Amino acid sequence: MSDVRPDFGTRHSGAVDTIDPVLSDGAPLSVSLTDTDLRLIDAVLAPLRVWTSPRFYGLENIPADGPVLLVGNHNLMGGIDAPLLFPEVLRRRGRTIRGLAENVLINAPGVRHLLHRLGTVRGTRPNCLTLLRRGETVIVFPGGGREAVRRKNEKYVLKWEGRSGFARMAIEAGAPIVPVAMIGVDDAYDIVLDGAHPVMRPLRWTVEALGLSPDLTPPLLRGIGPTVIPRPERFYFSVGAPIDPAPWLDADDVDVAAVELRDVVRKALEEEMKFLFAERERDEARTLVGRARNWLKR
Repeated sequence: MSDVRPDFGTRHSGAVDTIDPVLSDGAPLSVSLTDTDLRLIDAVLAPLRVWTSPRFYGLENIPADGPVLLVGNHNLMGGIDAPLLFPEVLRRRGRTIRGLAENVLINAPGVRHLLHRLGTVRGTRPNCLTLLRRGETVIVFPGGGREAVRRKNEKYVLKWEGRSGFARMAIEAGAPIVPVAMIGVDDAYDIVLDGAHPVMRPLRWTVEALGLSPDLTPPLLRGIGPTVIPRPERFYFSVGAPIDPAPWLDADDVDVAAVELRDVVRKALEEEMKFLFAERERDEARTLVGRARNWLKR
């Protein structure tokens, strides 16, 4: 899952669009996961939870009701860590997170139906605004695919250049923005060759043939030894205090207001990431070996 493309990365001006109370692709307006759904989700995620032993901080900062726009950082390859956050928020805050998916995922019939069942919709501006105006909890990743498909020396780097659409939507919907920091995946893998390397040219051609930007060419990764099995690094999540868009609601220039709000959110997210880096450094059980050592001491 990622930020909306292209609508979240573009600038809009003029009157506020009228948003119909429907979602594209036949996606349901509301989603209620059953106990069976939750058991299946827990079963699917169980190996990842055991392998990464995630820690969550600040979940109480997510409002119990009303529209909320969660804004997170994409880690390497995206979508590996975020699924652990969704059921945790549902259990502890009673809120179903509505995700925004790339077109390539929604265009695949089987994948689309599964995503709709879990509450995820096509990542478009109208879909996002519709959900927020219904009081839903929506998550976006402003860095989009480019932030997830990293290059070497881009570990935990936010790639938000020119991306203020999410802030504009928070202003239009009057929805508080809650920064959500996630770290761990970038420590679990090394990038052997990134998508810009000459050796990766055939893969770049394949990506372009699929109608995607060559910038989204995935890197060649190494986890444990020469394999793609991730190293068992702990995953950490931290939710910051809500940011009220009220000071920007009556701005004369909504584009300028959106950029200002984006910068406030980015700084807040970077502070949450710094907090997690500090937690990681003092965590003796950061790795699987460390966790086993702590367990044997009990």
